Amino acid sequence: MKKLLISSLLLGACSLVAAKLPPPTPEAKAKSDEAAAKSAWAGKVDAFQLCQVQDRVAASYRMSAQAASKEIKSATATPPCADPGTYTYAPAEAPKPLEASGAHSPAATATSPPSSKVPDAVMNPAQKP
Repeated sequence: MKKLLISSLLLGACSLVAAKLPPPTPEAKAKSDEAAAKSAWAGKVDAFQLCQVQDRVAASYRMSAQAASKEIKSATATPPCADPGTYTYAPAEAPKPLEASGAHSPAATATSPPSSKVPDAVMNPAQKP
């Protein structure tokens, strides 16, 4: 009985895993893209704040060590803290189709078909051996 119950539960779990979700709507995709951009910006802000706190702690340690007349090694050179600025979201533009992107040939070369009715033997006479 246990084997039957376990196998039916596993079969049910497999059927749930195999189910596909429908593709997201453009509005839902845009909303998720904006949420991803905002969380990336929040991560940059957190890193900036952490950098500032680390600088303050290091400066406090150096001052207290100097006051206690301890030997202080020179500080390791690190890049300055980069302020991420205010949050602004600019949605990415959808790629243009090839016809609208200007990637096709100019109109002057596309006015006539690339082939003609003249046989190849007339256009490219080759001497036969």
